[in-house]
Amino acid sequence: METSRFVYETLESFGAGLELSRPTETSVLARLVGENPGRTIAIRADMDALPVQEETGLPFASENEGVAHACGHDGHIAILLGTAKVLGELREHVNGEVRFVFQHAEELPYGGAEELVEAGVVDGADSVIGLHLAASLEVGKVGISSGAVLAAPDRFEIVVEGAGGHAGWPHLTVDPMAVAAQVVTNLQHVVSRNTDARDAAIVSVTKIVGGTAFNVIPDKAEMEGTMRAFDEEVREKIPKLMERVVKGVADAHGASFSFEYYRGPDPVVNDEEVARVVEETARELFGEEAVEAPAPTMGGEDFSAYQRVAPTVFFLVGTQNEEKGITHPNHHPSFDIDEDTLPIGVKMFVHATMKLLGAESRTRTEAKGG
Repeated sequence: METSRFVYETLESFGAGLELSRPTETSVLARLVGENPGRTIAIRADMDALPVQEETGLPFASENEGVAHACGHDGHIAILLGTAKVLGELREHVNGEVRFVFQHAEELPYGGAEELVEAGVVDGADSVIGLHLAASLEVGKVGISSGAVLAAPDRFEIVVEGAGGHAGWPHLTVDPMAVAAQVVTNLQHVVSRNTDARDAAIVSVTKIVGGTAFNVIPDKAEMEGTMRAFDEEVREKIPKLMERVVKGVADAHGASFSFEYYRGPDPVVNDEEVARVVEETARELFGEEAVEAPAPTMGGEDFSAYQRVAPTVFFLVGTQNEEKGITHPNHHPSFDIDEDTLPIGVKMFVHATMKLLGAESRTRTEAKGG
């Protein structure tokens, strides 16, 4: 709430003909309508934090216990605010409309993008662009490619129920912790032995909870994790295989189980033509050597919700700088960004947006014989 209030008030201070609204309680939308009609381009920045205790030791470190912008979202906010200020000052040169979308809840299991799509934030948009600050790239580098770039981040919950008792007499119990350990091990076979090696997929158990004391075997063990894939057929197949494995292990040891599977956002797939424009922008601004085409990764992003409405592109801006000691990965307690990356992000957004607005203008002029 505090972050969205800050964003709203900062945009308000710009003036520049920005029309402000709050599509949801913790999101902000700013519309810049140019002097002449034309295309509509939406630019998105996510702005939520993570449940991480910051350990950067910086003077501006998070003051909220157990909450930190450990994924660069504060940088995304700064970049989009800077973009709004610059384009607002260039309003007389804007043909069409630019929407600055400050999105909430990207880090939550399904994300806030879906809510903004349902609220009509990108209705009528000709394209939607977004970026992410990437610790995997050196500062000064821009990563852009077409096609699938991020996987679908699905989530699962497993509960193994046994019969608890004294740790000294395990033969009188059905130990759910031992069963859970077997479940974790056997789930790895779903990818390694039950799916084609050419189909990228991951099954990761990331949380196990059970027990209250060193000498007590509990009644149940709870697990949570994620399955990542690009292909829809694989995404449909793997949960069934997972449940079969859990059932087989539980039955073999006389335990019972529950298995819940939740589909997350779809894979993020970059539109070829919009990606070409963004890549061209990066090469013109920073030179050939600054542009990289990163391979698809198993990270997930709810940015994919926007691609159901309009062609989209999601690109990376490097923030790693070994000389400054900025090397920790996204989501690490000591994650930091090289602030030299901020103007790079602003330039990318400003110039790519003007290119995308102008592309249709040129097409319409040519169609009229101008």
